[in-house]
Amino acid sequence: MANRTVVITGASSGFGQGAALKFAEAGENVVLAARRKNLLEEVAERCEQLGAKAVAVKTDVSDPQEIAELAERAVSEFGRIDVWINNAGVGTIGRFDEAPPQDHEQVIRTNLLGTMYGSYEAIRIFRSQGHGTLINVGSVAGEVGSAYMSSYAASKFGVRGFGMALREELEVNGEKDIHVCTVEPDSHDTPFFEHAANYTGKKSTPLGTAHDPENVISTIFELASNPQDKVLVGSSGKLAANAHRVLPKVVETQMGKKSHKNYAEQTESAPQSSQSVREPMESGRDVYGGFTSKGEKSRQERESGGRGWAKYLAFAVPTALLVAAVANRDRVARAVQDVTRTDNAA
Repeated sequence: MANRTVVITGASSGFGQGAALKFAEAGENVVLAARRKNLLEEVAERCEQLGAKAVAVKTDVSDPQEIAELAERAVSEFGRIDVWINNAGVGTIGRFDEAPPQDHEQVIRTNLLGTMYGSYEAIRIFRSQGHGTLINVGSVAGEVGSAYMSSYAASKFGVRGFGMALREELEVNGEKDIHVCTVEPDSHDTPFFEHAANYTGKKSTPLGTAHDPENVISTIFELASNPQDKVLVGSSGKLAANAHRVLPKVVETQMGKKSHKNYAEQTESAPQSSQSVREPMESGRDVYGGFTSKGEKSRQERESGGRGWAKYLAFAVPTALLVAAVANRDRVARAVQDVTRTDNAA
């Protein structure tokens, strides 16, 4: 793996920072992009202390010109780009009509258009080289929508569909050495919830169980060498996505109730704010967001004591499947097998 060049957006915290350090430890050249220049330079310095060559490029991914300059800088420094990771993302939490349209628009610009801008530069370079791996970080919210996160879900559905279309295009053109991967995490313990715009008046916390972000970081690292079309990370997300294919209404109803409880019925209040959606904020500077003990691998329940998705759906889905069995026995039997395999694999 040594000496490849890896571009990572959203590298100042969360999955991006963790991936930067992991690739650096493996001896890769890393080109780090984010809006927080000082923090980005600190991450680059940590990468160099691990023995890697690192370049920090202040970048707002919602600006196509800045993305083009990021690509040019990477090529000028290292001669090529082997892996491009579109990880930068923001979110807005609140009832759709109570959050400012500007915030919804910026979520789409950052998450979807930012991914497309990065992919545009990466694919052009990959085609000129004849190889390359593109990794887009989506979300389980791109499989099953989440109430109070409408624009975020829309952006992640878009990322998933964009990846599908791009893979098809590469395949029909016989470009077998260019890969497009989509990573879809469920709730993980990163600063995302601290950075997300919040118009609920309640504290923003992960939905259900907050998993260790190292799971996603390791998945991204592995995909750089062994590309896959799509990978869901987190047992709750895998179970939800499989169940939704069979009983979409049941899963959407339960998801709505869970989201409402988490975002609208919180006892701890918080001021309404756009947080980092429009402008970067200084806090939230680590891989972890503080919802679990740093480095802990096992899943933990949220501090409020709410049950995680896996436990919630482990009851709701089998019950609904049993009711549906009379009308559609064969279809439900296949669904039970799919869900069981997913749960065991998790």
